[in-house]
Amino acid sequence: MPVLRETSLPNLYARGKVRDTYDLGDRLLMVATDRLSAFDVVMPTGIPDKGAVLTQLSAFWFELMADVIPNHFIRLADGSPADELPFELPPEMIGRTMIVRKAQRVDVECVVRGYLAGSGWVEYQENGSVCGIPLPPGLRESEELPEPIFTPATKAASGHDINISYDDVAQIVGEEAANVLHTRSLAVYEYAVEYARQRGLIIADTKLEFGWHDGELILIDELLTPDSSRFWAADDYAPGRPQFAFDKQYVRDWLIEIGFNRQPPAPELPPEVVAGTAERYREAFRRLTGRELRS
Repeated sequence: MPVLRETSLPNLYARGKVRDTYDLGDRLLMVATDRLSAFDVVMPTGIPDKGAVLTQLSAFWFELMADVIPNHFIRLADGSPADELPFELPPEMIGRTMIVRKAQRVDVECVVRGYLAGSGWVEYQENGSVCGIPLPPGLRESEELPEPIFTPATKAASGHDINISYDDVAQIVGEEAANVLHTRSLAVYEYAVEYARQRGLIIADTKLEFGWHDGELILIDELLTPDSSRFWAADDYAPGRPQFAFDKQYVRDWLIEIGFNRQPPAPELPPEVVAGTAERYREAFRRLTGRELRS
């Protein structure tokens, strides 16, 4: 599958850091490109197969959890008449494109953390808390938390998301909807953690998005991918240090090593970083689904 960084189809609905979304009336066509963002900056170098992993892994989780939490997934677009598209789907978009129900997005990132990593570890070292939630003293980097915590953030159109409290969420969406977001986010995470553990992966944390559809809050966008989650190798796990990760941490580590200032323009990624990141994404897919990518 060739690297795809740009798409151009009729009726563009939204263009994000990674996905290009097109309007189909009461449905949307979501194309996951091979763009990669780190520190909220889009890299100039694409990652082979990344968009296919994001789309096919999301579809896998959406189908697996359909009876647990409702979601927007309809089908993987394959270019056949069953897609019911008003245009021909280019061959390079097959395998990285899905058709979904249109929903009104809730502007809250629903983050669930089960382990002490990333910005959470930095905050804990400074304040003994994560996103304002106090934690027991003496925890080590990458340590499993006593229980998963819900740490929502604002959904920023650009730049960094800002951590907010549960009360802030209730102010944005109302108390009843906030409780649904909290309950469903924890349910998704806990279900996925148990599933992944049996397949050799630890899900340290994840970001979820929800939207309103027919009066109900449903899962939208992507689900439990290497872009939205930290995947660690269970057989290599040991608290007190960084973990071997099947996600874009490899890119983040390289950017930190070269002193990237976290502002655009980003540097081109070297071939070994591109190849290593692509293989980490593919391996996460293989372990979780038990199959190879469809092309």
